[in-house]
Amino acid sequence: MTSSTTATRAPISNEDLEQIAVVLPCHNEALAIGRVVKEFRAVLPSAKIYVIDNASTDETSTVASKSGATVIAELRRGKGNAVRRAFAAIDADIYVMADGDGTYDATQAPLHVRMLSEEHLDMIVGERRHLEDSAYRRGHQLGNQMFSSLLKLLFGSNLTDIFSGYRVFSRRFVKSFPALSTGFEIETEISVHATSLLLSVKEVQCDYRPRETGSASKLRTYRDGGRILLSMVRLFRHHRPLIFFGILAALYVGGSFALFVPVLIEYLNTGLVTRMPTVILCTGLVLTAGLLLTSGLVLDTTTRTQLEIRRLIYLNTD
Repeated sequence: MTSSTTATRAPISNEDLEQIAVVLPCHNEALAIGRVVKEFRAVLPSAKIYVIDNASTDETSTVASKSGATVIAELRRGKGNAVRRAFAAIDADIYVMADGDGTYDATQAPLHVRMLSEEHLDMIVGERRHLEDSAYRRGHQLGNQMFSSLLKLLFGSNLTDIFSGYRVFSRRFVKSFPALSTGFEIETEISVHATSLLLSVKEVQCDYRPRETGSASKLRTYRDGGRILLSMVRLFRHHRPLIFFGILAALYVGGSFALFVPVLIEYLNTGLVTRMPTVILCTGLVLTAGLLLTSGLVLDTTTRTQLEIRRLIYLNTD
């Protein structure tokens, strides 16, 4: 479900009992991070703001500290590493996560925090609505649509913007999320986690602005796109092993059948089998297919057990 937010929202005050943490992972964002911290401080005065300095080589950490944020250093490069560090180190009831480059509109955060709390959601995802063409490149839009469609095909996800850097999480979500990814594929892993555990997720529109002048995106289109694709395949194998290995087994059986048909035709016409190596290869392919299918069945049982454990961890998180 998608909703739209446009107007500036009233700040959430100390009257709200839930502890809110604003998490801003960033790498070399000294130009923007000061403004981002101040914007979130203005609309969420009761929140504690954390800047996850992901091995920056500029003045990101200094600027963030002077702006009133708590800086947590993560020396290993990669957004996934920064998010994992944040989720392990920060304790809160509600987590608001946004990129530190200033592209997301902080004024919409109070509404989303209230929405998460009042509707008992586990995650809100900001569907980016770019007000300027320069904010969201067409190539990235196309890639996002393709990967979102692939995620829906593989996992049944209904999200339309899986790479959005703006999200609001419940404590249960954060403390049950393993966070194994190291780079930009972390958003994919987050989406798969929500889908696998059947968590309550809502997608809302949020304004997406251009970066600060002089600031450059850290996303490398082809390299990171390839890593995200491999991550999806790996997650599919891990979360849907029976289907994954079943597809491989079907390919092996299909290949075996295609190779065996000429041998069978020759045998029916002449009563002879002159391609014994092909027959042996076909037999090997069928046996391999059987092993793959058996592996899928065994791993599917293991995966279901792991899923039950993760669900219990989620339910037992206060």
